[in-house]
This record gives sequence, C-alpha cells and structure tokens, in this order.
Amino acid sequence: MDSRKTAFVAIMTALGTLLSGITLNVAPILSAVSSGALAGAALDFSHVATFIAAIFGGPYIGALVGFLSGVYAGYYFGYVIGSLGLLSLIGVPIGKAITGFVAGFLYKKLKVGSSSRPSTLTVPVVLVSYIPESLYTVLYFLYLVPYFYAYAMTFMIPIVIPKGWIEITIMSLLMGALVGNKGFSEFMKQHFTYAAKRSL
Repeated sequence: MDSRKTAFVAIMTALGTLLSGITLNVAPILSAVSSGALAGAALDFSHVATFIAAIFGGPYIGALVGFLSGVYAGYYFGYVIGSLGLLSLIGVPIGKAITGFVAGFLYKKLKVGSSSRPSTLTVPVVLVSYIPESLYTVLYFLYLVPYFYAYAMTFMIPIVIPKGWIEITIMSLLMGALVGNKGFSEFMKQHFTYAAKRSL
C-alpha cells in the first residue's frame, strides 16, 4: 500500500477501535451464564469507521478496516464479558470485514457516489450490507460455537441480531448525513479516494 492508503487505513482503524472501546464499555447490555459459558452483549459503533472506509476507499479497504477495527470487540466479547476466547477474537473481526467488503462493493457497483441522490441511496446500501454479517452471526452461534466449545449459545441470537440492526440503522442515517455533507465528502475524496482507487 502507498502512504496515503496506509494512512487512511490507520486513521479509520484507530477511529473504529476508539468508537468500539467507548461504546462497548459505556453501553453493556447483557452479561449472562448459560451451559457453563459466560456471554455478553453491548453496543458497538466501530462500523462507523468501516462504512467510511468502504464508501471512500472501496471494498478491500472497507474489509481491512472492518477486520482491524473489530479486533477490540472480538477481544472484549471473547475475554472480558464472554468466554469464547480465540474464536471471538477471530470470528468477530471476520464478520465486520464481511460488512466492510459488501458495503464497498455495493457502493461502487451501484455508483452511489456519482448519483444525484448519494445521501439518500447510502442509507439502504448500508442497511443491505449488514445482511451477510447478520447471517454469519447466526451461523456463528448455531454451528461454530458448538463445534469448537461443545455447548450451544443460541440464546444470544435474539439478543445480538436485533442489537446489531439497531446499531446499523443508526449508522445508516449517520452515513447518509456524512455522504450528503459536501465538505466531508470533498475532504475524503481529495485526501484518500485517489489513493484507494489506484488499488482497486
């Protein structure tokens, strides 16, 4: 990666990690024990950085930032309020990387940035981009957790999935506002988009 693209990834990863750290520790939702396993849920707004990276950097940059900024959440759910350890540390960032890739791919494929209503179209793109991660999360609790730890955590699905959709809905509106802000969009395009486009 060239210096501009590296800087973009570093800045977005730092932003995502900061947002994750703040929201996870300020807004824990659940800490419970079931089948001998400690589990927890909390609000996590690290995807703000993922979506910025995906929209202005493309699918691969979005996936990379999603993965890197999701490491703290993976650690938090795996070791702080959960007991899934390494599975969470790796599995959570993978889910976030999926969303980053899909968001960047859809935004580029649908040419949202060059449309007459980029702000309005950004909202459904962000919402749709979370569907694969949502399905991945269901499979994670249904199959991956029992496979590696021999106990089920299906009770987390009706907690984590609605929580995730609430977060994404809020972030979709935020991203629509950011994309619609000419000053923000021009700054991002001027400093980062050119470097990202060269890599796609």
